[in-house]
Amino acid sequence: MRVVFLGNIGSPIIQILKSSGDDVTVTSQPLDSKILNELHPEFIVSFGYPHLVSQEVIDFVNGQIINLHISYLPWNRGSDPDFWSLVDNTPKGVTIHYMDATFDTGDIIVQTEVIVDESDTLSIYRDKLRMAVIQLFEENWARIRKGTCKRQPQETGGSYHRSVDKSEWVHLVKQGADTLVSHIKK
Repeated sequence: MRVVFLGNIGSPIIQILKSSGDDVTVTSQPLDSKILNELHPEFIVSFGYPHLVSQEVIDFVNGQIINLHISYLPWNRGSDPDFWSLVDNTPKGVTIHYMDATFDTGDIIVQTEVIVDESDTLSIYRDKLRMAVIQLFEENWARIRKGTCKRQPQETGGSYHRSVDKSEWVHLVKQGADTLVSHIKK
């Protein structure tokens, strides 16, 4: 299958795709019709991709586009989901969902909760989330690519944050990535 991976060139997701026999192209650039016509992907997988995907892109792959998100949707859509799960004390976990033309609102495929320890730093917590979503993807990619996973619409409610929302809370991150999650949860 021709798959476009939207994200970092060093992501372990690429190896998972390749080990499934997929022909993988990686980009972190915004997609447009020229790129789509050159690559002609059958499926798109996004992880850590900062750009909004247009309806044109979604239609081009007949909705075969998913996102790996480090939050337990519908909570903490958008930017810095790991940070907001601590500040807002919302459910903590990861989700794989179909993409739509807005940030993180598409139907859920699979998700799992992640336990955070009070002694975790922000870096450790983020690593736990990343590892959990990578594992969830590895366990479910075969079913996702065959289209045998159920689609479940997201529950109403939840939360959404933009990157600028973090500015009034940045004082909580006194030690950067080494800040204890317990300091943020206060």
